[in-house]
Amino acid sequence: MNTNKISITAFSSISPLGNNTDEVWKKYLNNQHCFSKQFLDQQETSVAALSAESKQIVAEIRESDPKYKFLDDSVLFALAASRKAIKQASWNSDDIFGINIGSSRGATDLFEKHYKEYIDTGKAQTLASPTTTLGNISSWIAHDLQSVGPEISHSITCSTALHAVLNGVAWLKSGMADKFLVGGSEAPLTDFTIAQMRALKIYSRINQEEEAWPNLAFDFKKTQNTMILGEGAAVCCLEAGAKENAIAYITGVGYATEILEHNISISAEADCFQKSMKMALKEENLEDIDVIVMHAPGTIKGDLTELRAVEKVFGSKIPLLTTNKWKIGHTFGASGILSLELALLMMEHDTFIGVPFGEKQMQAKPIKKVMINAVGFGGNAVSILIEKR
Repeated sequence: MNTNKISITAFSSISPLGNNTDEVWKKYLNNQHCFSKQFLDQQETSVAALSAESKQIVAEIRESDPKYKFLDDSVLFALAASRKAIKQASWNSDDIFGINIGSSRGATDLFEKHYKEYIDTGKAQTLASPTTTLGNISSWIAHDLQSVGPEISHSITCSTALHAVLNGVAWLKSGMADKFLVGGSEAPLTDFTIAQMRALKIYSRINQEEEAWPNLAFDFKKTQNTMILGEGAAVCCLEAGAKENAIAYITGVGYATEILEHNISISAEADCFQKSMKMALKEENLEDIDVIVMHAPGTIKGDLTELRAVEKVFGSKIPLLTTNKWKIGHTFGASGILSLELALLMMEHDTFIGVPFGEKQMQAKPIKKVMINAVGFGGNAVSILIEKR
C-alpha cells in the first residue's frame, strides 16, 4: 500500500458560512463578516452563529432519533457534517474506518444547564454524565454511521481539529487503518463560555453596529484584543495513498509544544509555530508555498507572534497570508479544520481570499500548496501542508 501521500477524499462543514460548498465559497467571495448579536453573559454580544437553515438541519437530526434529543449541539453539528462527508467519499458501513472528532469545550451548553439544575434542585439528571463526556462526539458519530473501527475524541484546545488530522495521518501511515474521518466541532455560544473569554480580557469590545470590523484578526497594529466566538463543525475523509477521487493531498505535518510561563502564554516569536512549520515543510522549497492560512484569533499577541514566526521561517520568501476569523470568529476546537476548508476552496478555485482590511496582497501564481496553522492554550501548535491533486 502506497502511504507516501494521504488523500483528502471528502470535506463537509456546517458553520456561519453555510452548510454546503457552494454557499461557503460565495460567503468567502464577499467582504462581509458573519457576526450577529446574542444576549449572552448578561449583555448583547457579538457572535458568529449558524444560519436559520443550518439550525433547521441540526433540529431535524435531533428529532431523527429519540436518543439524539438529549445530545449537545457540539455532537449534532458533528453528525450533520459527518453524514454528508461520508456520502461524498462513497464510504459505507462495510468499510473499516476510524473516527477522530474533537472539541475544545465539549458539551458546554448541556453542562451549564445540568449544573444549574443541580444547584437549583439539588438533583442531577440521569443523563447528565454520559451526555457531557468528551468522548460523546466520536462515539455518537460511530453509532450514527454504524462504523467499525477505532473511535477517538480529544481536547487539545484550539488546535484540536488539526490534532485529529495528525492522528488520522499517523494511523494511515502506520498501516493500522485505510480510512479515517477527522475533524472538530464546537458549540461555545453560552453564557459561561463567553464570560470566561471576557475574564481573560480577549473578547472583542467593538460595537459591530458602529464599526465595520468587530474582529480585527490580521490587523497587526490593533491596540485591543478583538476575539469573537463562532460555532460549527467540519470533518474530512482521509485515505492512505493517492486516490483517484482525492480533492487534495496532505504532504506535510508538523507539531510542537512550548514551555509555558502561564496557562495561555506564547513566546514573542511563537517558537511552537516555528517548529511545527519547519517540520511540515521538511525539504520543501519555501518559494513553492503559495498561501498560509494563519490561526490569527484576533488578539494582539496571538496575531503578532504568529506573524513573527512566519517571518522567522520564511524570511524574504513569505507566501500570501490570510485568516478567516475576521469573518467567522474563533470556533475553538473546530477552527483548524475550518481553516483547512478555506485552503481547499482557494486551491479548487485558484483564488486567494485575503482579509479586506489587511495589507493588499496580489496573487501572482496558481495556488497549489497551502499551509494551515492552529495553536491553542498550552502552546500546542500544528501545521498541515496540503497540495493540489
